[in-house]
This record gives sequence, C-alpha cells and structure tokens, in this order.
Amino acid sequence: MQNLYVDVSSLDYRAVAKFALSEELMMEHAAIACERTIRERFILGSSILIVCGSGNNGADGLALARLLDESYDVILHLPFGASSPLAKLQLKRLDALGIKSERLPKNADVIVDALFGSGLSRPLDSATVKILEALNALQGFKIACDISSGLYADGTLASHTFKANLTITMGALKRGMFSDNAKEIIGEIIVADLGIHHTHYEIPSQWYLLEVSDLRLPLRTTTTAHKGTYGHVAVVCGEKIGASVIAGSAALRFGAGLVTLLSNENVTLPYELMQSHSLPENTTAIALGMGMGSEFCDDELTRILDNTHPLVLDADIFKHPMFPQLLKRPNIVLTPHPKEFTQILQLCGIAEIDAATLQNNRFAYTEAFCTSFPNAVLVLKGSNVLIGRNKDFFINPHGTVALAKGGSGDVLSGLIAALLAQGYDPLKSALQGSLAHAIASQKFAKNNYAISPFDLIESITTL
Repeated sequence: MQNLYVDVSSLDYRAVAKFALSEELMMEHAAIACERTIRERFILGSSILIVCGSGNNGADGLALARLLDESYDVILHLPFGASSPLAKLQLKRLDALGIKSERLPKNADVIVDALFGSGLSRPLDSATVKILEALNALQGFKIACDISSGLYADGTLASHTFKANLTITMGALKRGMFSDNAKEIIGEIIVADLGIHHTHYEIPSQWYLLEVSDLRLPLRTTTTAHKGTYGHVAVVCGEKIGASVIAGSAALRFGAGLVTLLSNENVTLPYELMQSHSLPENTTAIALGMGMGSEFCDDELTRILDNTHPLVLDADIFKHPMFPQLLKRPNIVLTPHPKEFTQILQLCGIAEIDAATLQNNRFAYTEAFCTSFPNAVLVLKGSNVLIGRNKDFFINPHGTVALAKGGSGDVLSGLIAALLAQGYDPLKSALQGSLAHAIASQKFAKNNYAISPFDLIESITTL
C-alpha cells in the first residue's frame, strides 16, 4: 500500500527545510532517475527527443538532455524558452555543451514529455495543443516526466494530453494519476526518489494506492473448523435470479461456509446454494439489491433487515425509499457503479449531477459522501475502484477491461459478503474483496472479451 498525494510541493519544501536539500539537488536526482530508466531500456545511440516547458518540469528535461549527451542522439525541443531560475541555469549548462533547441523531428526512438508535469493549472493554448498532437503522432516510446502534460492534479484532462507508455513521477505518487480519466494516458509508473528515500520524503496521507501484495486471502488454518465457522451469507433473490446466483456462487467460492438465496417462490438453483423463504437464523451477512427489482414489498424487506447483520448493498436498493434508513446502520458496504452513485448522491441530498460530471470529480464526491456517512464503506466501481470510509480512502487500480461485462459487479458483491460473513470488518471486506476481484480479472488466461462471471469466480479460486 502506497501513499497518494494531491500535490507534492509541500513535500518538496519539507525536504528542503528538514533535510537541507536544495531544489537543484532534487532536480538532479529527478533527471538521474529518468536517465537511468532510459539507459536500462534503450540501446546507446538511440534518438531521444526531449520536449521541455519553460518551468521546473522543463528544467528536469534540460538536465536529462545534459546527462544523455554523447551516449544518445539527443534532440532538444524548447518551444517556450526558459523562465524559472532553474530552467535558465540548466539551459546555460546546455549552451556550454553546445546543445541547442531544434525543430520537432518526424520520428524518434524515445519521446520525453517535460512540458508541465504536475504544475499545470490552466487551459492549454493553441501552441501547446499543436505540440501535444505532434508528440502523440510520433511512433516512438513515450515517457512522461512527472505526469503527462494535460493531466491536472485533480485527475481531469485538458483538451489534449500526452499519451505516455511510461510515467516517471517525482518524489511520490500523485492521486490524479489514478483517476479513471488518466488510465489510458499514464502507462507504467515509476517513482523517482529525490535525494532521500521515499519513507523520509513522504508524510501520512488520507489516500492510499492498493498493491497486489496487499491481498490477504481467507485461507482456512483451523483444522477443527466446520461449515458454521465460516459464516452464512443470505442473498436476497429478486426478479433477476441470475444476479443473485452469481453473487451467491462468488460468496461460496470465497470462503463462506453456507449461502442461502431468499426468494418468495421456489426457483431452480445450483445444488450448492440453498433456498429459503425467510432469513435463516444463523445468517451472518446479507447481500441485497442485485437483481432485486420490485420482488419484495416494504414489509418483507423490513422483516429481512430486522437485525444487526452486516450488509452489502448494490443496484436496485439504491433507488428504494428504504435506502436512506439503511445508511444509518453501522456495518454496511455500498458497491455502486457511477450512475447508481449519482442516484445515491441525489437521494442523500449531497449533489444532483450526471454520470459524466461524477467521472470528472470522483475523488471529491467520494470524500463528500464519506464525510456525510462516516460509518458506511463506499466501493465506487470504475476503471480504478475508489474505496472510502470516513477519512480513509483507497484506490484499486488493478482491474482490467475484462470486467466490463454484466455480472462482474454481482461477483464483487458476493466476495465482499463472504468476508463479512466470516467476520471481517466492512472496510477490510471491501478492500480484500475488491483486490481479489481485480487480480482475478488479470489472471484470466483467455481473450479479455470472453470472460463470464463464472470464469471470474473460477479465477478467484486460483489466486
């Protein structure tokens, strides 16, 4: 798990004040990190186009040009001159070496974007747009220095952005790099230390990036356990029976000892799933909303929920009049997709927005909801899943496009319900269920368009 920051300028200032580093020294380490990556990946003599802005991100690029000189065919493009003191100093050093700004070439083996970094805070002008269009049209390997130009700190995109294969970000990870908008333009990510190890550079954060190594499977270690040891998930089975079957099957395969589908009528189920018309007495967690429709009247739902069992809420329950009351319960996990989350925000009086507006402000609305309902755990689905409770927030970036398939969300709800039933607290259930869900999608060995919910469940058994 790694810290994420909206902005790292305060960390830079702290490094200068506490560790007696200088801006120039940190810049040199940034350039060395870029140099090292290029030397590791590209043969000597490769053509390296470095496009520099006029500020300190451009100065990083100018320093990189100096470090690569003579070993590579360095092509420097400095369209806006040098304005910051460090940019002027780095340019002076290049002048002494005889390295001058050139026109953009028709191609290069490597293209380095050092135009803006994380300092961009204004709309792009026409000259910058033309440069970014030209860079994106080149066929070489593209590296963003700090972050892709055109990506703002809040994760939104300008009219044009540099589409990187690799981002070498300076000092620490920036939260904006993990917005859904940014997923297509960031590529692989490397964090460069700036003269001190990142554990000294960083301070505690409220946002965290989940790593594959954070996954903790519900492995069974007690040899005298029985099925009741591992909890009983009750899935409320509504009009779309398939959604409940998928959620129940996922819960059973992720460690729940028993799974029962609650239905008003007898339905045909897989043999391993039980069926009941009333809530089993030994229930330890309830999954509600997936495919529910209008199958249950308010009185029936009230009877099902007349307890303190932890809940996983999804889909149809978010537009039910009972939903605001459920938010008052202490152990609940919500798993909405973006459109469903806009319904939640409206129903709770937080905001009336459409899904596009939400997608441009996922971080802000996640924080707003969790501030209003600090006991609830939110799992906001998307290309990068956001998970929040109270003042702690997590991003799971490990999902793949294979999950863009009906039923994938029902699998996620079942995984979380299984962990709740086994006694995990709601936040840990959400984190581990989401990680397992995402990593299983990576491990699917066949074409990514072909995955089914049951393929995903099978993949989870092999984690």
